Amino acid sequence: MLDLLFFGLFATVAVLCAINVVVQKHPISSALSLVGVMASLAVLYLLLGGEFIAMAQIIVYAGAVMVLFIFVIMLLNAGIEVRRGRSWMATIFGAPALLGLLGVLACLLVRWFPDAPVVKFGDFTGGTAKEVGYALFTDYLLPFEVTSVLILIAILGAVVLARKELD
Repeated sequence: MLDLLFFGLFATVAVLCAINVVVQKHPISSALSLVGVMASLAVLYLLLGGEFIAMAQIIVYAGAVMVLFIFVIMLLNAGIEVRRGRSWMATIFGAPALLGLLGVLACLLVRWFPDAPVVKFGDFTGGTAKEVGYALFTDYLLPFEVTSVLILIAILGAVVLARKELD
């Protein structure tokens, strides 16, 4: 029962912080809200029994990647977002369209996966460092390397954009 309470609490925090990432006007505030999402996800991993994955989430994403994001935001000297007028169609049809999409997705998931197993807290045993490392460097080596190259290209692009603004 306590696991369900913690799951509900931290899932709600993760969703609210994720909404706050999109709603914030200043990019630094959005990045800090993203740290809240990452920390909440780490707690959810802990509830599932993935201690290594939870600590990797904190160290890699909430630590290193967020420092990189904030560094790039400051390097680009991004200011507060300028709000423009909203479309009246987006204002009227946005929320009902979102609810309809979520309903259709829920129906499709129930129809496609009727016998999906129920998640039991603490039953996950696949999150050890050995298993994650083995999977990362065997089955997922190419996506891992492609992701690292994409991050490097993004950093170089940010440096080039910042340098052009200074000139």
